[in-house]
Amino acid sequence: MKKLMLGMLGGLFVVFDAATVQAATAGGPQAVDMTMSGYGLAALILFILAYILVILEENLHLRKSKPVMVAAGIIWILVALAYEHYYGDSTQAEHLVRHNILEYAELMLFLLAAMTYINTMEERDVFNALRGWLVSRGFSLRMVYWLTGLLAFFISPVADNLTTALLMAAVVMAVGGDKPAFIGVACINIVVAANAGGAFSPFGDITTLMVWQKGLVEFIEFFDLFVPSLVNWVVPAAIMSVVVPKEQPTPLEAEIRVKKGGFVVIGLFLGTIALAVSFHQFLHLPPMLGMMTGLGVLKLYGYYLSRVEGRLYEPSSADVVLEDEGAKRFDIFNQVARAEWDTLLFFYGVILCVGGLGALGYLALVSELMYTDLGPTWANTLVGILSAIVDNIPVMFAVLTMNPDMSHGQWLLVTLTAGVGGSLLSIGSAAGVALMGQARGIYTFFTHLKWSWAIALGYALSILTHLWINKSLM
Repeated sequence: MKKLMLGMLGGLFVVFDAATVQAATAGGPQAVDMTMSGYGLAALILFILAYILVILEENLHLRKSKPVMVAAGIIWILVALAYEHYYGDSTQAEHLVRHNILEYAELMLFLLAAMTYINTMEERDVFNALRGWLVSRGFSLRMVYWLTGLLAFFISPVADNLTTALLMAAVVMAVGGDKPAFIGVACINIVVAANAGGAFSPFGDITTLMVWQKGLVEFIEFFDLFVPSLVNWVVPAAIMSVVVPKEQPTPLEAEIRVKKGGFVVIGLFLGTIALAVSFHQFLHLPPMLGMMTGLGVLKLYGYYLSRVEGRLYEPSSADVVLEDEGAKRFDIFNQVARAEWDTLLFFYGVILCVGGLGALGYLALVSELMYTDLGPTWANTLVGILSAIVDNIPVMFAVLTMNPDMSHGQWLLVTLTAGVGGSLLSIGSAAGVALMGQARGIYTFFTHLKWSWAIALGYALSILTHLWINKSLM
């Protein structure tokens, strides 16, 4: 029965003769190229269709994780059938998919710990207190423009760029509520700053985290990208600032206090980051292990908070409603539940989809076209431009899976471009997409596009700055 099924599926999917599938004589199944086989073409078409649904998420109201999760499962069915059909060996596909799952597990657990910390700080009103302080200072609109950009640049390396962008946009909208032109340009500034700030830290963006966990760039080496990242933000920020008025808005009353334990949670988060770095740097263990240990410490502290405050406490808007109680009570698992599960499961689908395409030979083909024919500098520049159109996560995972032979400086370059390239368009990063929803009708795709030339100038100058100041690494 198994052979009959394989024969039928082979007849359906094998459009080209088996002779079109080439394998390196020394490499065996791992070196297989099935890009022109029916299995390969079917997998590629399926991935493209799934990603079209991801791009249309806002229009279809279909969560982005759903199509890629289904596509991932079917693609790996095709991979297993292809290896069985051409080599009589499906165990190689099993080894390959287990490797992808291990990579995903490390990334997912790391992000789960980080998201829980961010959610807990939000529940303790840490971010609300910062926002309240900013809107009550009576700064001029131009000062708010530069302050929100500066804070976005320096907060996003620790908190993710999405959370940072949402926080700063809330400040901008509170201060300039009746000035849509100011809100639009300030939101662009925040998106660019948050993406640029995330590029010089392994914690600032998913792509930098992937590069760090892969061991290609050490923690301290990310700071070689600080000046290029700063250039990437400051250049367009300075150009756009000429249209920001200097007028003084009326100060707003916004007295918000950090809840008990909020500052301790900040300290625990910084300690957890240090623990993750130490695990990776000194013990050569996955940084995820340090993050999960820190999450355990947070859970213990959460138990202490619930005992000190008593069973019931004054809730915040960030809490999860407990259906069987009239009030809400503190529970650290509420903050775990509020993690971006759609995003985490999207990463699962993307990593397995790209891994499946790699097993069929597509990544080797792309690597040859980009990194051999174009050269690493132009190829890595192109990666950033692609990140503005396609999500930077599958693009970066594809580069990491291809693992082209590049200098250390080139790995830093692709880290930079993948991190900041999404700023070129409003749809190119999670921060941009989120702010289009938060400032709906004010910050739009075309509002951002109007200043894309200035952002592109900053993008080009940041690359040139990196090639200049880090030329010894190239």
